[in-house]
Amino acid sequence: MTARFNTVDVDGLKVFYRSAGDPGAPVVLLLHGFPSASHMFRDLIPELADDYHVVAPDLPGFGMTEQPARNDFAYTFENITRVVERFTEVLELKKFAIYVFDYGAPVGFRLALSHPERITAIISQNGNTYLEGVSEAFAPVQAYWNEPTQANRDALRGFLAPQTTLFQYTHGVSDPALVSPDGRNLDDFYLARPGNDEIQLDLLGDYKTNVALYGDIQAYLRDKRPPVLAIWGKNDPFFIPPGAEAFRRDVPDAEVRFVDSGHFALETHAREIGAAMRDFLAKHPG
Repeated sequence: MTARFNTVDVDGLKVFYRSAGDPGAPVVLLLHGFPSASHMFRDLIPELADDYHVVAPDLPGFGMTEQPARNDFAYTFENITRVVERFTEVLELKKFAIYVFDYGAPVGFRLALSHPERITAIISQNGNTYLEGVSEAFAPVQAYWNEPTQANRDALRGFLAPQTTLFQYTHGVSDPALVSPDGRNLDDFYLARPGNDEIQLDLLGDYKTNVALYGDIQAYLRDKRPPVLAIWGKNDPFFIPPGAEAFRRDVPDAEVRFVDSGHFALETHAREIGAAMRDFLAKHPG
């Protein structure tokens, strides 16, 4: 496998992305979560690249993608989705399966709402779109949604601390020694960039718009019945197993699987998840 690392201009914004596989093969778009970037897919991409054209962008404000100032770019999930939508158009990705994880879920599902004809399948790895999938760990964030005071905003700064990144990577993992420190240390490096803390707090505040869209997303799933594979780390402290099981309510033949891992399940189960994706996508070539 040969991976390529490129930057493309998307309406004036420089977007970094990884790609691998034959550009003529079916496309899988990988959308990362907080506080990570496309490097979280470093072990998954080789599992898919023999059969698929795999594309993994860094979202604005994350990773190697340009980080414009907040007064020049609104850090909302709607705006980030617009960038990703235009990114797929600039790269001429006309149809694709989406892998959605954490923050990648509201971006990917917004893409599906806007252009259902482009989505060939959905793989959700701890990518939630049901209220029952949201754990009590979101209580401080919900308090900020309900009362967007400076005090409630400042109370969320703990989500940006290195010890929280470590918790996200290792909680629920049977043996934390299996989790490479490279990914979380790189995430902490990006979080520590000047101004990134306020960007992340903006997005935590805007996450309420994702919850407000749950009903629309569920209606899309019921109406369009896209092929769905929900494969989750069952010990995730943020997006809990009922959120995966709920997909069957709207897509009765959705495949739901759990792996014995936490939030960043690819750190320990990339091979297993990759194999499940290959089997699933082979059944749904789009």
